[in-house]
Amino acid sequence: MNNRAAIVHPAWLRLTHWINACAVVLLVLSGWRIYNASPIFAFTFPVQITLGGWLGGALLWHFFAMWVLIGNGVAYLALNIFTGRIKRKFFPLHFKDILADTLAALKGKLSHADLSVYNAPQKLAYLFIVLDVVLLVVSGLVIWKSVQFPLLRELMGGFDMARVVHFVAMAALLGVLAVHLVMVALLPRTLLLMLRGR
Repeated sequence: MNNRAAIVHPAWLRLTHWINACAVVLLVLSGWRIYNASPIFAFTFPVQITLGGWLGGALLWHFFAMWVLIGNGVAYLALNIFTGRIKRKFFPLHFKDILADTLAALKGKLSHADLSVYNAPQKLAYLFIVLDVVLLVVSGLVIWKSVQFPLLRELMGGFDMARVVHFVAMAALLGVLAVHLVMVALLPRTLLLMLRGR
């Protein structure tokens, strides 16, 4: 087998993956500090796990990471579409496969022999992350520039509802990422694959 055939994750995929991971961490930590300045629920986040120090600092970190995520996310999607990877890796996706693979995983019988092929729950999770990040960006735009995006604001149910949507989308993303990290811990060669590509 030659080196080209052995590459599972090309360099552009690994690079965009790690940039997105860093951007999401910065967005979550700074977002928690922004949330604390005007909570929408009956709790706040411990200041020790937030980023920015104060509201202005948190906003600067948040906007910086937002532009990194948007630019990098567009590059990720464009490269996936241009190379045909999105069609090869994520489709077809059928409900019966999601159900069967999820049940196999819960029984500890889901095969991970070929890491170049995503199982159905992986496909669903990765597609969910893409759609959830789009929702985060759109709801974030409504929160940031509510007057400039009146149609988006109304589609979100108003400014306050956009904040709720943004928060829930962030929580959903963290939930999927927590499962992702557990799976990486259970199958550490996936981390090596995302570092080396082969």
